[in-house]
Amino acid sequence: MKQISTVIFDLGGVLIDWSPEYVYLKEFRGNRDKMDWFLNYICAWDWNVNQDAGYPLAKATEDRIALFPEYKELIEMYYGRWEEMLGYTHDDTLEILKSLANNPDYRVYALTNWSGETWPHAIEKFPWLDLFEGILVSGDEGMRKPFPEIYELILSRYNIKREEAVFIDDSEKNIEGCEAVGIKGIHFNNAHSLSVRLRELGVVL
Repeated sequence: MKQISTVIFDLGGVLIDWSPEYVYLKEFRGNRDKMDWFLNYICAWDWNVNQDAGYPLAKATEDRIALFPEYKELIEMYYGRWEEMLGYTHDDTLEILKSLANNPDYRVYALTNWSGETWPHAIEKFPWLDLFEGILVSGDEGMRKPFPEIYELILSRYNIKREEAVFIDDSEKNIEGCEAVGIKGIHFNNAHSLSVRLRELGVVL
């Protein structure tokens, strides 16, 4: 097994907490069932990830309102109040990132499914993003995980050797995607299990 020289992090769910419920649970007056229905059928996840691949937010909102005009105000909130959906930093995972970033033996990058239009909010809120040598944002590239093109892009852009890289993501599909192109993957559950798995791969924390 080649020694790991590069660690690539996903952001949302691994280092950054993000959830539409920070907006919609209030709008539905604490009724989680109604909120879940709205987020499963109106502003659904497959609709949101399309914007992560670069589809314009204004056009996406317009499209959805055309389908569900009775929910116009609630649909407009999804991107109109998107910044409120950004929560806290996962500090325990951040400590792992800091340890790696401060070790000259490792290079650290981020690969995130994120709209290019909302990305500036993250940069403003989370100054520790400067710890990464590079960040590849799906919305800026017009492609997203788990498709192979985006993994190949981060490898080529930053001259990363796939056999010496490990990618961390909270989505099993995204881990399957990276492994399909020859990058080792770690399915993220929590910082403790991540640190254990990294050490098993020979990474010094």
